[in-house]
Amino acid sequence: MTNDDERLDATFAALADPTRRDIVARLSQGEATVKELAMPYAMSMQAVSQHIRVLERCGLVSRGRHRQSRPCRLEPAALESAMSWIEQSRRVWAERMDRLEEHLDRLQDGDRR
Repeated sequence: MTNDDERLDATFAALADPTRRDIVARLSQGEATVKELAMPYAMSMQAVSQHIRVLERCGLVSRGRHRQSRPCRLEPAALESAMSWIEQSRRVWAERMDRLEEHLDRLQDGDRR
């Protein structure tokens, strides 16, 4: 397994959690602090921080430095890798379904004769 495969696995595992997907969606609108990200959730700051660490480990989120705060920001390159994999898989399955449809059409045409 390559590093790219491991990172893709980590990305999909991170995005499997609805809270982390929400955090990614929020960060797609711009930087936010952990406190800002924690506001909509009935969970501790520590729990939100753990979700952010998972997103950091797979490269979806990074933290900057601004005075005393460390705002979180989305790293779109990690999402682009996942989207590329999804698109490649979508093309493969679309081709397979097209071939199946052609095969079924040929079978149906043979029954009409």
